[in-house]
Amino acid sequence: MKPKNSSSELKALVVDDDRVNRMTHEALLKKVGVENLASVENGKKAVDLYCNGESFDLILMDKDMPVMNGIEATKQLRSMGIGDMIVGVSSSSRGAENVQQFMEAGLDEYYTKPLTVDTLKAILRKIKS
Repeated sequence: MKPKNSSSELKALVVDDDRVNRMTHEALLKKVGVENLASVENGKKAVDLYCNGESFDLILMDKDMPVMNGIEATKQLRSMGIGDMIVGVSSSSRGAENVQQFMEAGLDEYYTKPLTVDTLKAILRKIKS
């Protein structure tokens, strides 16, 4: 992935079945300077975007969603050769085993909701380096 010079050049995808969470993550991303945003409500729609030629620098992927969960979507994206940063986010605290399963699907990082501005800034620094 080619380094980006500023957050405004980055393209982010928010994948979450909860509309409020999608809006919250979009607002946080805008707050840290990411203006090029898309959001979908399940993993299948995220995979479909990539199948249709879209690409993103960052994907914020919820774990528990209907139609296709974040674990399966992450596995499919990685099997397609997608190397973009996928950050798992979940409000679920169902134990380390579930987090490990999500990480093993191909996540770059995992965080518990809610994300913070500082967390997003740290993620963006990794993408830009």
